[in-house]
Amino acid sequence: MRSIDFEQASDPAHAIRLAQQPNTMFIGGGTNLIDLMKGDVEQPVRLVDINHIGLADIHELPDGGLRIGALARNSDTANHALVRTRYPLLTQALLAGASPQLRNMATVGGNLLQRTRCPYFTDTAFAMCNKRAPGSGCGAREGYNRVHAILGASPTCIAVNPSDMNVALAALDAVVQISGPQGARSIPIAGFHRLPGSMPQVDTVLKPAELITAVDLPPPAFSRHTHYLKIRDRASYAFALVSVAAALDMEDGVVRQARIALGGVAHKPWRVPAAESVLAGQPLDEARAVQAASLLLEGAQAYKDNGFKIKLAQRAIVRALREAGESV
Repeated sequence: MRSIDFEQASDPAHAIRLAQQPNTMFIGGGTNLIDLMKGDVEQPVRLVDINHIGLADIHELPDGGLRIGALARNSDTANHALVRTRYPLLTQALLAGASPQLRNMATVGGNLLQRTRCPYFTDTAFAMCNKRAPGSGCGAREGYNRVHAILGASPTCIAVNPSDMNVALAALDAVVQISGPQGARSIPIAGFHRLPGSMPQVDTVLKPAELITAVDLPPPAFSRHTHYLKIRDRASYAFALVSVAAALDMEDGVVRQARIALGGVAHKPWRVPAAESVLAGQPLDEARAVQAASLLLEGAQAYKDNGFKIKLAQRAIVRALREAGESV
């Protein structure tokens, strides 16, 4: 049995100092990390408890946007009055994720850092997993790959990002606030998660000892016409086979601007600006929704067990846009 050091940080600066020691990880709610440690997938020698450093506040920014502290619990975020009224897409996505018990523990920062994964990653009985053991191969490519990526994959990895929250944040143009040994920086959500490329073991652009402090949302432009659609094998608790975050700014039936992000299909939330542009300035109808879906899925590649995901995603995009357009 391996021993693990456990230290409690008193503030963000203290947490960052502690995290600069080798093989150290932050722990907040621990809903993903503890599972991976139990399975011997993650093997830190030191955990830094960040639950007592603040960072749980949710408040309005001077420009009318919203700052969500990294340690805000998913349930608190989903039910916060400003989130529910100004960013209903985020509430919908959070409530579609996990179980109420997990949402009561999971944090916004932790959700952002959920490991992109598949059964070959989480089960160490499978030797071939480039994400867990770089250079060992990808067992999923020739194995059972029903739940795997159809976009943005590489020869080294075809796993998908499991987060519902991340998909909504991508559609809402969120910005991730970071503090670290070299100071603070802001990372647009579109650039926060990585595609696998030749280094699938690296999920995000975070540097060693960097700490997520908050997520900023821009002033609300999509508070009326939004819909988060999650298609999964069982409604009670499962990751998405395909999910769609659709947000429309409409006036008199005409789309002024649109945001569409896909989940369950790639290593990161998937957005294609051209797919959003074809809707702008036009009435929302079936033909344009189909065109947007085609652009979003351009280049999709199926493996032997997940070809159904392409048609499923096409239909899901059209349905989510229709539901968003009809919502009030």
